[in-house]
Amino acid sequence: MIAIVDYDTGNLCSVCNALGRLGVQYVVTDDAETIKKADKVLLPGVGEASSAMEKLRERGLCEVIKGLTQPVMGICIGMQLMCRCSEEGNTECLGIFDTEVKRFSADKKAGVKVPHMGWNEIRNIETPLLSGLREGEFLYFVHSFAPQMCGEAIATSVNGVQFAAALNKGNFYGTQFHPEKSGTIGEQILRNFVEKC
Repeated sequence: MIAIVDYDTGNLCSVCNALGRLGVQYVVTDDAETIKKADKVLLPGVGEASSAMEKLRERGLCEVIKGLTQPVMGICIGMQLMCRCSEEGNTECLGIFDTEVKRFSADKKAGVKVPHMGWNEIRNIETPLLSGLREGEFLYFVHSFAPQMCGEAIATSVNGVQFAAALNKGNFYGTQFHPEKSGTIGEQILRNFVEKC
């Protein structure tokens, strides 16, 4: 059973639908004991970092998430909250990944847009979360902030600057892109999380 953490951020429906297409059993919950007992945990999210962190605090889930020993995967804002801190709202985050989340700088001449929205390629791919993907695969992004490069990056992408498109530290994984909105390649990543992580 996969526990999808409910902390009032968007994107729950598309994550549930993607897991449903894979035939994966899941529960959407903010109950600490249910999350602790789950085989795997997903921390999805679309939203703003400071309010999202506040929701996790209100539900008493910060220490719960940090203490999990089963595989945990953050998606988009879910991964950003697993970093040390975010410029968005000057937010102190969970500190699982040793990197900061910073805002992109728009540059019309260079074609750099904020938010970074649409399909973009990922490179420097490492497994097991990204097993079966080729260098230069295109995945779907929607974000204005991104984790800085660090030793925990298992994939990179570029929007004016290179950033960490996916992270891994021990049992914790994260993707800045949205696998649930990235077609068959995204489904492969979710399947990898379920079967290989």
